[in-house]
Amino acid sequence: MIGNNKLFDAFVSDHRWAVLTSLRKDGRPVSSLVAYAREGDQLVVSTPGATFKRLTIERDARVNMCVLSSSEPFNYVSIEAEAAIETDHLVESTRRILVKTADSGYEQPDDIEVWLKQQARVILRISPQRVSGVIR
Repeated sequence: MIGNNKLFDAFVSDHRWAVLTSLRKDGRPVSSLVAYAREGDQLVVSTPGATFKRLTIERDARVNMCVLSSSEPFNYVSIEAEAAIETDHLVESTRRILVKTADSGYEQPDDIEVWLKQQARVILRISPQRVSGVIR
């Protein structure tokens, strides 16, 4: 379970978009919108390997991931976490994320393995430490 609140846990499972915030070298936060999938009590995000978020996470693994609803009442769950960067065995996690975003209009690659290599993609594995939020 992600956190101790069953409503928060279900909310994270039911959604697919989040704002991922990492820390710059000088400590200032920087955020980006990401799609994610759940793997047990962890979350996974796929990103090209040369992104700024990957670089900031290499320096400091502390992140915050705010899962958002896409309609009113705009509930959210905020997850303070540690992120790890994975460079191997990315296909299964990537497929999970692509399935979650299938109805968003995003075209899935024909050959996932080639696509992963072409973009030098990585998986960010998010391990929650503290969970809070608002569910109305």
